[in-house]
Amino acid sequence: MVILATMAGMAWGKGIPGKCDLYGRIQFVQAFPDVKVQVVKAFPDIKVQKVAAFPDKPGKWEIVDSLPDWKVQIVDSFPDYKIQWVDAFPGCE
Repeated sequence: MVILATMAGMAWGKGIPGKCDLYGRIQFVQAFPDVKVQVVKAFPDIKVQKVAAFPDKPGKWEIVDSLPDWKVQIVDSFPDYKIQWVDAFPGCE
């Protein structure tokens, strides 16, 4: 129980960020990601909007090549979260 309480911002038992905590500066990688995501067209866990600045709310991602907050790998199966690209109203469900 103590372990679960200390992992409040993390997904249960995996050491990955909670879906509503996955925002900020994002770097796409091919290996050793912090999180694996699958891009879907319906029923996402997170609706993601790419932004050029101020990625300060859930679902807002600024894509960077260095100094990321999170390293993300896009996969076709077995994701940690499913995302949907949106132009407005980003956030987690």
